[in-house]
Amino acid sequence: MKKVIVATKNRGKVQDFKQLFQRKGYEVISLLEIPSSPDIDETGTTFVQNAILKAEGISDILQTMVIADDSGLSIDALGGKPGIFSARYAGDHKNDEDNLNKVLKELHGVKEEDRTARFHCALALAVPGRDTITVEGTCEGFITEEPIGDNGFGYDPIFFVREKNKTMAQLTKEEKNEISHRANALRKLEETMKNIRLGY
Repeated sequence: MKKVIVATKNRGKVQDFKQLFQRKGYEVISLLEIPSSPDIDETGTTFVQNAILKAEGISDILQTMVIADDSGLSIDALGGKPGIFSARYAGDHKNDEDNLNKVLKELHGVKEEDRTARFHCALALAVPGRDTITVEGTCEGFITEEPIGDNGFGYDPIFFVREKNKTMAQLTKEEKNEISHRANALRKLEETMKNIRLGY
């Protein structure tokens, strides 16, 4: 069976990628399943740069196909923050609740119409000896004043999606896959993969 490594230890993200790649006949392996998996420094200044660094770095080391994402939340009232620092906004310990609470504190007193934000996802698919493929997806919304909902992870409980009239954390998995930034990026990747032969 063809194999693709998903360059993440986030179980939520792994499931998203499995839905696409298993349907195409790939065995999907995450970094959770690779002992002493390589750790790549994310030194890029954009989501795309960081996704490429992870995908190409791990692909070069393991000599197999690797998909990596870099995603995060950009809030207009905070000048685009937390952006590429979304996972560690409150510190290198990468705690979802601390990150979320820091955002809410910084937006204290900001009116709803000024709390616009978007989730952004960049995907990079690296194959040894081939040019790396990149796609991007976004999801528009605004930041609530308190967490709502128990599903999802990260900033989902404070990201309100107007078209669903719910936060990301209130959506079912099926609803989230209709509109999420990662789902949008994955749909673009699937279209791109239809037009190329990966040889893997």
